[in-house]
Amino acid sequence: MFRFVRCALAALMLGSMAGAAAAADVPAIEPAPPAAPFHPFQIRLRAVGVVPDTGGSLYTVQGNAFVSNGFSASTAVIPEVDLTYFFTPNFAVEAICCVSRHNVYLSGGGLDGQRVANTWLFPPTVLLQYHWTNFGQIQPYVGVGVNYTHFFSTKPDYYVLNTVTVGDSWGVAGQIGVDYMINDQWGVNLDVKKIMMNPRVTGTIVPGSTNIIGRATLSPWLFGGGVTFRFGGPAAPVAPVVAKY
Repeated sequence: MFRFVRCALAALMLGSMAGAAAAADVPAIEPAPPAAPFHPFQIRLRAVGVVPDTGGSLYTVQGNAFVSNGFSASTAVIPEVDLTYFFTPNFAVEAICCVSRHNVYLSGGGLDGQRVANTWLFPPTVLLQYHWTNFGQIQPYVGVGVNYTHFFSTKPDYYVLNTVTVGDSWGVAGQIGVDYMINDQWGVNLDVKKIMMNPRVTGTIVPGSTNIIGRATLSPWLFGGGVTFRFGGPAAPVAPVVAKY
């Protein structure tokens, strides 16, 4: 009887040791890392240098006489605000808004460089963007879209032109840029845009007896830098505390 009990106890001990060894061979299951926080809304505040890339042509209505190769325009430095909505971490749509004031000059011809007017422009632009997210904190992007520019408060200099009107224009816009994200919400931004503007221009030459008509190429480069803020999503998840025994 005692021999049977001793054998049973020995078998039980051997089975326990084998089960412990098998359990030690099973790899521990690590919890999946938390997903990166996703904020669908973004707002930027930039300082932007507006550098018109100008050209065009200008003629008199009577006799179709050449006046100039269109206009050139002064540069400007302005604040710019844009709002972006991310459909996914990679695809987004951005709307930009700003206003700028420019002095306008004749380009080419006998009055080359003569200041003839000043105008304000309001160029709302919408761009579809692709953002790369596989470079960590550095997140470059490209965008393409459409621009509508409204010219307002246009005033002639009354030396060459007695009246002047600059019509509104539609054009294509392109963009490249990069965000350096300090954390999941704040970052700094560098951005370059090109906006195509080719408005129709009409006016009269002093003393107002000769009408002029033409197209002004005022397609600016926009060089910007500023601050990025993303919001609207959940806060960054807190990593779980794993106790080890």
